Amino acid sequence: MLVLELKGLSIIADYFVICSGESTTQVRAIVEAIAEHFSKKGIRPLGIEGLNYSHWVLMDCGDIIIHVFEEETRAYYQLEKLWLDAPRIHVE
Repeated sequence: MLVLELKGLSIIADYFVICSGESTTQVRAIVEAIAEHFSKKGIRPLGIEGLNYSHWVLMDCGDIIIHVFEEETRAYYQLEKLWLDAPRIHVE
């Protein structure tokens, strides 16, 4: 998982969270787990796009945008390369 801090670099969001799964089934499971965790905290995403095919699912949580990729799709788009100047935040 990679967290990029976009404060001062973009008006889209303050943070991008980028992670991946080995298959579309795993991508869907990751998104569902995130949504369930958020729901327990009373947080509801503003929108979720791409869940039908689950190659690249985007969860819009306002100041945080979560990208969940199938590994092959993540390698193809290399989204993190668009934000080389964004600080990386280490998450365990």
